[in-house]
Order: sequence, then structure tokens, then C-alpha cells
Amino acid sequence: MADYVPLYKPGTDVTMTAGAAINAGELTYVSAANTVLKTSAATAAWLGVATMDAASGAKVGVTSGGVQELTAGGAIAVGANVMSAAAGKVVTIGAGTAFQVVGIALTVASADGDKIRVKMAR
Repeated sequence: MADYVPLYKPGTDVTMTAGAAINAGELTYVSAANTVLKTSAATAAWLGVATMDAASGAKVGVTSGGVQELTAGGAIAVGANVMSAAAGKVVTIGAGTAFQVVGIALTVASADGDKIRVKMAR
């Protein structure tokens, strides 16, 4: 029987190509083969958090799993499930919203732009 070695293991960083400028700490999603963009809305294709600033076409590290520090797109309560939002941010999942859970908020955000800690769902 042949051996199999995974390309990536859960919780490890991956290197992708930035489809447009991305800033460190922004939530990213898979936009094309081996390419990521910062999130612009709710998406099931979210991948993880950019580990560095990257210009369009440059390589960018993306980390997932564990606890990450993300930027809130508005007020978020501790324990709230969050989803991807515009500008690489996260927001609280609203009632009746079609969503993909990014994680659970471990700290409070009072307003848009606050940094929060999120236990990532992947």
C-alpha cells in the first residue's frame, strides 16, 4: 500500500497568493485556486487570518485554528458566534442570517474597529 502525506495539517499556516492587497490580521477567504482575498461579506469559503501585509500577487501566510485576534465590524458580546464581514472583519451572527460560523468571541467589542479574541471554528 502506498503512503500518503497531507499537504497541510489542521491549525498550521498555509501560504497563498493575495488576490488584492491584504493587511495582517484581516480575515481571508479562498477566491480562486491558491488565492485569497480579505472577506467582504459572509462566506463559507473563509480560510483564516493573514499573518502579514501583502500586495496583490504577493505571497501571504494564512493562519487558522486556535485563538486569533480579529477586528470587529460592530459591537460583539462575549460568547457570541461570529461570521465573516466586510473589510476582513467579523460580526455577530444575526437571527435568520445565512452564515458560516468563524468562531466564538472570547472578549467584548464595543464598536466597529475594536480588536477581539476569537476561538476559531477551524
